[in-house]
Amino acid sequence: MSNPENPSVGLAGELTDFGHRIVARVYYADTDFSGVVYHARYLEFLERGRSDFLRLAGVHHTDLADGVHGEKLAWVVRRMEIDFKAPARIDDILTVETRTESVSGARIHMAQVLKRGEEVLVEAKVEAAIISQSGRPRRFPKEWIAAFMLKCG
Repeated sequence: MSNPENPSVGLAGELTDFGHRIVARVYYADTDFSGVVYHARYLEFLERGRSDFLRLAGVHHTDLADGVHGEKLAWVVRRMEIDFKAPARIDDILTVETRTESVSGARIHMAQVLKRGEEVLVEAKVEAAIISQSGRPRRFPKEWIAAFMLKCG
């Protein structure tokens, strides 16, 4: 994916001083019959932002699923708060910005903003955790906490 502001930015976006930024285009499949992004699709744009932030911070979903950390683990979103401020439309270029607000034990609190240019379209607060195959919460490895907090802002 090409970022108009920085053509060297790759498919996973980029780590920034505040956390992470990724750019995405709105496609027809993201919209409802009126050409406006369907409300549930915003969750997918936000998920891409969180997933690629974690990937660039060194936390890979495949490692979790493969049991690299001693057992098979998975991410879960425990809580999400979303404010829809303005609609995105077909062919818009959106920027998803993600930052860590806090990390404690097995939970990470992230703030996300979805923009079109400088206009804020969506703001979200997300609480996520990792769990074992049996559904029990697991603490983050220490190296993850350091990577998350490096970009805490």
